[in-house]
Formats: sequence, C-alpha cells, structure tokens
Amino acid sequence: MVSVNEAFQIIQSVSCPVGTEALSIADSVGHILAEPVVADRDFPPFNRVAMDGIAISSKSFQAGQREYEIEAIQPAGQPGIKLHDSQKCVEVMTGAMLPEGTDVVIRYEDIELKGNTALVKISEVKKGMNIHPQAQDAKTGEALLKPGQRISPAEVALLAAVGKASVQVYLFPKAAIVSSGNELVELNVVPQRHQLRRSNVYALFAAMQEVGWGAEFFHLHDSESEIETVLADLLKQFNVLILSGGVSKGKFDFIPQALAAVGVERKFHQVSQRPGKPFWFGTGSDGKVVFALPGNPVSTYVCYYRYILPWMMEQMGVVLKPEQAILTEDVTFTPQLTYFLQVSTFFKEGKRMARPVPGGGSGDFVNLKEVDGFIELPAEKSLFKSGEAYPYIGFRHL
Repeated sequence: MVSVNEAFQIIQSVSCPVGTEALSIADSVGHILAEPVVADRDFPPFNRVAMDGIAISSKSFQAGQREYEIEAIQPAGQPGIKLHDSQKCVEVMTGAMLPEGTDVVIRYEDIELKGNTALVKISEVKKGMNIHPQAQDAKTGEALLKPGQRISPAEVALLAAVGKASVQVYLFPKAAIVSSGNELVELNVVPQRHQLRRSNVYALFAAMQEVGWGAEFFHLHDSESEIETVLADLLKQFNVLILSGGVSKGKFDFIPQALAAVGVERKFHQVSQRPGKPFWFGTGSDGKVVFALPGNPVSTYVCYYRYILPWMMEQMGVVLKPEQAILTEDVTFTPQLTYFLQVSTFFKEGKRMARPVPGGGSGDFVNLKEVDGFIELPAEKSLFKSGEAYPYIGFRHL
C-alpha cells in the first residue's frame, strides 16, 4: 500500500501523448491552448483617450487657463489630428487617438460647455490624466498567452485582438469509462431489488466533460474470461481506461488479475486513504494508461479529482493552483489513513471556510448534492481542529 503523495507522484511520472487541432476561436472556449500567442502590435496601438471630454495641453492649464475654445473634434476610429493652438482644446471621444499636442483629457463631467467653449471646473490636472498610453498593456512581440492555459472568454478577446481566427488547442487522449459488476443495469431498466443503475460512469463522464474530455462507455460482467477479452480489445482502441469497480478483495473482483493477464503493469494497488483505498493504477507497454477505481461512488469521485484530473492537466502543461479551506468545527479521524472529508464551503473575510457534511460512507452519493468538495486530512493526525487550514479539492465551480 502506498501513501496518497506516493500514489500521486507515481501517476504524475507517467506521460500520455496528446495531440493538437485547430479550432475557430468561437469554438475554443474551455479548451487548453497549445501554442504561444504574441502581440502583433502595441496594446493599445496609440495613446488612447480613456474618457469622453476635451484634450488640452497641460502647460496651458498650469499657466492658469481654465476656458478653452474647441478647435476640433476627434472621434474614435478616425486618424489622429493635431491641436494647432495650445490655448485651445479638442473635443475627444473614448477610444479615439489622443490629438498631437495634447497630454491631458478632462471628462465632460468636469467641464461646462457653452457653445464652442469649454470651461474647466476642476482645480487640478495631471499630465497623462484619462489617457491610456501606447503599449502600456503589451508591446509588439510580447507573449500574451502561453500553452497550457485554459481558454475562457477573456482569452478569446485576446485571440481576436491579435487577429487569430483559429487557434491550436490540445486534444485529450481517447478514453473509455468502464463499469463492472452484475448488479449494475442500464439507466432505462427498472432495477430489481438486488440491482443498481449505472451511475458512476455518468458521474465520471460529466466530470471529464467539464474540461472538454470526451469518453465512451462500456460495461463488464463478473466473468473473468469476458473481462480479459474486453479489456484486451479496449486497450487496442483507447489510450486511457478508467474503470470503476472490481478492484477490491471480493471473489468476483477480477479486474487486477485480468489487467495483468492482458499486459498492463501494476504501478500500485491500494492507497492509504479513505475513501478509495482499493485504487489500482497501471500502464501498458505501448503507453496505455489504466486507472481502476473502487466501485463505491464517493471513492470514484475522490480518486478522479485527486489523481486523474491533475494528471491529465499535467499532460497539457496546465498548472492547477492548490487551494485550501479552513475547518469550521473539530473533526476526529483515528485510522492512520489520509481522510477525504466531505464539506460544503462558504467565504468569510476572503477565506474559504469548510463545514463537514456527514455522510453514510463511500457508498452514499446522495448526500454529494450538499457537498462542494473534499478536505484532505493527513494520516499523521487524528484530531483536526476548527480554524485549521487543509488542502481543498473542489468539484463545484459556480
């Protein structure tokens, strides 16, 4: 049995090649950027007017002038003009080029217009006021985005600003989600009293879909020969297998020996954690990666978010920021195992607070509807006090 950190490091040491494809920026949201993006011009490309108002020379204001005749108007989207008389002003619009010969913009709110004259009502101005200087945000050739960044609407704005109609994004490896067990039936089947509907695979699929990772569903019955045959076939078709169930010590838990029989090398089996202790991980000689998760729903959930998602993001160069949460009450857990405590969270004075949510064990997925994530409590302790902060693994993002 390995520790949580040992299991994590073993998984992170395994690589899985990922491809790339070009997508239109309209379709790129949620995908992982696979190319650097640089500024093709200065941002902004000129000294930009930041407020509607008038543009003046600061020297005239410092000399005591407060009343300005409007010499011209500078709209946005028009070539820049020049202020010819430094005792006058140019009426300017937000987004326009700052007229040559001016270095201050005074807002409409701070002037009084009388015919063709502007009377300044404020007593102080500073050079550069209400002006967005050329190249303040980025210079030509400067890196704006790096590979490994998840594309949000903010990144789409940058892509559009540099004229990239399409962008290279990473392709997730081809994946299969495999449930096992004779007790599981399809969603459209009315289960008998001794049966359950297949829910784990749909939870995994949904979690993967959140980051744009697709997968296909399969099911294995409790037949060792069938399991070996199907797994051998799936390993030919898919780069990543995520199995749920059949990895513990029951008489019908055939998954570990079946994987060995089809050439998958075990890297570890069992992690000193709760829930999720029977977790199995291995690799094929041809680079295939297999995660065999315990069948209990909460165990499956924990293992995906603690191990599989960070591993997948690592393959694409995504650095996940570690999070912490503060316990709102004391918790006692005496087994020498890392404990993933179910919590609901809220913010107080800018800090994430975590309230424990009692559950019925790793088979109780009903109460996950009240849970935002898990706090990871280390195996070295048994008493975890209110006010202490621990690593937090969240799965609700809104």
